[in-house]
Amino acid sequence: MIQMESVSKHFGSQAVLTDVSFEVSRQEVFGLLGPSGAGKTTIINILTHQLDADGGTHSIDVTPLETGLMLDEDGLFVRLSCLENLRIFASIYGIAPEASQEALESVGLVGDAKKAVNQLSKGMRQRLALARAILHRPKLLFLDEPTSGLDPSTARGIHRLILGLRDKGATVFLTTHNMDEAVKLCDRVAMLHKGHIVEQGSPLDICQRYGAMKTVPDLEEVFIKMTGEELE
Repeated sequence: MIQMESVSKHFGSQAVLTDVSFEVSRQEVFGLLGPSGAGKTTIINILTHQLDADGGTHSIDVTPLETGLMLDEDGLFVRLSCLENLRIFASIYGIAPEASQEALESVGLVGDAKKAVNQLSKGMRQRLALARAILHRPKLLFLDEPTSGLDPSTARGIHRLILGLRDKGATVFLTTHNMDEAVKLCDRVAMLHKGHIVEQGSPLDICQRYGAMKTVPDLEEVFIKMTGEELE
């Protein structure tokens, strides 16, 4: 579904990505793990053609209309209601208005359909952004730290939705610095440190390679062993 081979990126004289290579299979949840500033968002921006790479190649085996995005800047219309926001995007995608209601149901926001975005909590706004990303039932979904700053209950709800989308055939590419999230969600992960992929594979395989068990502290300990630094 996704291939990236030897990609590099500089901002001025600073190397942000160096020789990054990985691939993502169909119908899997692939996690890109790393601390803030490691280059995770830059990789998403390159894959979605918001940035050009300075070297290497990359490809996605779906069209832009088959891709869903949930990024740090949600781009929601704050004075419009939840339902009005989704209906605008439904019209852009050329899909039936009823899809907006279905998307709200999937993220548990039906009771808030008429509430303006500027009246939503952060968790509700995150769920609305996710509803917009899945509105057109994309084959490939990019999620940039989808549960960052959310309470555990809201995060668990988003986790269930992500796994449900995978089970229905979607491929999910997510970034996170949360080891617990990676273990719960990801079929495979790539661990990114200062623009370099330092390890990749299933969370269990990575832990076994480094003599650890499949637990969150042990997976984080693997990262510390490899990089000498803790996740932030």
